[in-house]
Amino acid sequence: MKGKVVILMGSEKDLKFCQEIANHLKAFELDYEFRVASAHKTPEKVIEILKGYEKDEVVFITIAGRSNALSAFVDAHTTKPVIACPPYSEKFSGADIYSSLRVPSGIGFLVTIEPEGAAIATAKILALEDKGLANRIKEYQQTKKREIEKADDTIKKLK
Repeated sequence: MKGKVVILMGSEKDLKFCQEIANHLKAFELDYEFRVASAHKTPEKVIEILKGYEKDEVVFITIAGRSNALSAFVDAHTTKPVIACPPYSEKFSGADIYSSLRVPSGIGFLVTIEPEGAAIATAKILALEDKGLANRIKEYQQTKKREIEKADDTIKKLK
C-alpha cells in the first residue's frame, strides 16, 4: 500500500505548524499535501476536499487552533483515519485543546498536540499494509532508543 497524507488546515496561519508535521512525515518517506478549508467558514469546501480522496488510501491530519470543529467535522464525513493535531495556544493556556477532546458521540479521531506524534501515528496506520514503511518505523524507533542510551552513557559519567 502506498498511502497518502492530507494535512488539512483551518487557515493558512497554521502553515508553519503543518510544515513541522510534514518534516516528520519525510522521515518515513510519506507523500503528503497541504489543503486549507474551515469547518466554520467553508464547510462545503471541506466536504468537497474529502470527496476528492474517497477512493484513495489516505490519512487526514487536521490542524485548527481555537475551536477545533475541523477535526470532528472531517471525521463525521469520512471513513478514513483522522488525526487531530491542534497547535498549542499560550493565549488560552492550552484550554482550547478541549474542543479536540470533547466531541459528540460517533466521532473517533486520534488527538496529539505534537507534530512528531501526528507523523508517527499516521505512519503506523499506513504501515498496516506496507511492510517497507513498518521497517522504517522500526528503524526510527531504534534511532530514538540509541539516543537515550547515548544520553545515559554521557550522564552517568558526570559527578
